Amino acid sequence: MRLKGFISDLDGTLLNTLPICCHGFRRAFVTFLGREYSDAEIQAWFGPSEEGIIKKLVPHAWQECLDIYLQEYEKAHQVCAEPFPGLKEILDSLLKQGVKLGIVSGKGPQSMAISLAVSGLRDFFEEVATGSESGVVKADQIREMVRSWGLEPSEVAYLGDTAYDIRAAREAGVIPLAAAWADTAQVQEMTAAAPAALFKTSTELGYWLETHGGLEATAVNE
Repeated sequence: MRLKGFISDLDGTLLNTLPICCHGFRRAFVTFLGREYSDAEIQAWFGPSEEGIIKKLVPHAWQECLDIYLQEYEKAHQVCAEPFPGLKEILDSLLKQGVKLGIVSGKGPQSMAISLAVSGLRDFFEEVATGSESGVVKADQIREMVRSWGLEPSEVAYLGDTAYDIRAAREAGVIPLAAAWADTAQVQEMTAAAPAALFKTSTELGYWLETHGGLEATAVNE
């Protein structure tokens, strides 16, 4: 089997941005809700995009709250501007071999644009699908991206860092891959969701792409 399409999540998968998502929400909600929420409390709201979360919790001033979130997110992004080690090299190798690359993420379009600009990743990806204000839509977005490429689901892999990502990939019929290199990765939960493979380093991902994806020279030295 030769892999013809590769789709990835963003936060915690390509970039170490989950902590700054929580930071942005915390600063915005202190201003409008008068309370400092923990990372666990904030992550429990994940599913809808940032716009959807903020509209639900701060309906009377959601635009102002979103503006603060985005300002804090962009300022903090400088500490995690680079993708996780080795990933740019892998993406570049896949691109040169004609593999179609995409992102499917629960992020909203504005924070996605910030992350792609700061990290320099935008030009790698043919398609980018962001989250919905109403809730989780990853499986549908993965299916639509595969369809738009004219590929079979079995020819495409999806890489994510949560058990939900693994389940969404399987629901869409693509190969579910687990990225476990971030401190925030849900390793036990992803393992229980039974991905096709779980990687603790990008070198392991590169080796899998060579041995199982029929691709060449994708392994990297971190």
